[in-house]
Amino acid sequence: MSALRELAPAKINLGLTLGPLRDDGRHRLVTVMQPVALCDSLELLPAELGSSGDQTLCLGVEGENLVDKAVAGFRDASGWRGAAVLIEVEKKIPVAAGMAGGSADAGAALRLLARVSGIADEELLMSVARELGADVPGQLKPRRYLASGAGEELRALPEAAPFGVLVVPAGHGLATADVFAEADRLALPRSAAELESRQAELVAALAAGAAFAPPELLVNDLEPAAVSLAPELAWTLDDVRSAGAQTALVCGSGPTVIGLFGDLGGARAAALSLSGRSPAPFAVEPWYPSVMPDANTDGASE
Repeated sequence: MSALRELAPAKINLGLTLGPLRDDGRHRLVTVMQPVALCDSLELLPAELGSSGDQTLCLGVEGENLVDKAVAGFRDASGWRGAAVLIEVEKKIPVAAGMAGGSADAGAALRLLARVSGIADEELLMSVARELGADVPGQLKPRRYLASGAGEELRALPEAAPFGVLVVPAGHGLATADVFAEADRLALPRSAAELESRQAELVAALAAGAAFAPPELLVNDLEPAAVSLAPELAWTLDDVRSAGAQTALVCGSGPTVIGLFGDLGGARAAALSLSGRSPAPFAVEPWYPSVMPDANTDGASE
């Protein structure tokens, strides 16, 4: 078995509308998922001699990795009994940052397993992805999606005009479950009717490939919950607006804050103006399947 490699692009949420709880305990939502050119890199190799089973190596990430669950889920669903594999993950996406780094890695792992096994059954892969979490289906074949349900129902959107994204990481993570629980405590979820109306408005606004939805739709309903748990995010949002962003918002469940710019140059200038922060802000551009970044870089501009 020769080594195989896949890139796993991070994603940002260009707005997120939060709806009511479903019977399975997940919230309904509507969001625009946009991959960006900040990528983890995964390499699949034969497992070490004497290994008792599949392995995942991801320096800097402790505990069970979602890649482990992806491998086990793929084997169970497909019946593949190939030799044990080692998947090495080189992390570039911040951990627990609301940028779907773990989900991106799981999606890339499933692509690697499909390649090495010769089992390219898209329905099977999507079934495994859904079991791994609501963000994983959108990372199986990364592109711009309108996501609904709990995030697993995907509608492909056209590639957008170029734009720039300022990414301002936090020095700590936020647990997604905690942010959703805080959103419930604050009574943030909208009605089902409002959620469906917002979905229709987003489809109409983005059908022609606009970079962003109108300002009234470019809102993250989870942002007040994230700020409630990490009040310093309010200052970060103000800093990003002061740096010239057209829009500043918490990314997903946070605590990463993003600023949207008309071009990459504007985002780079803003990152430079905020360079005294730690972790350091950086600028990225959208990632599209037709323009894949070099596998040897992370795609980010310092």
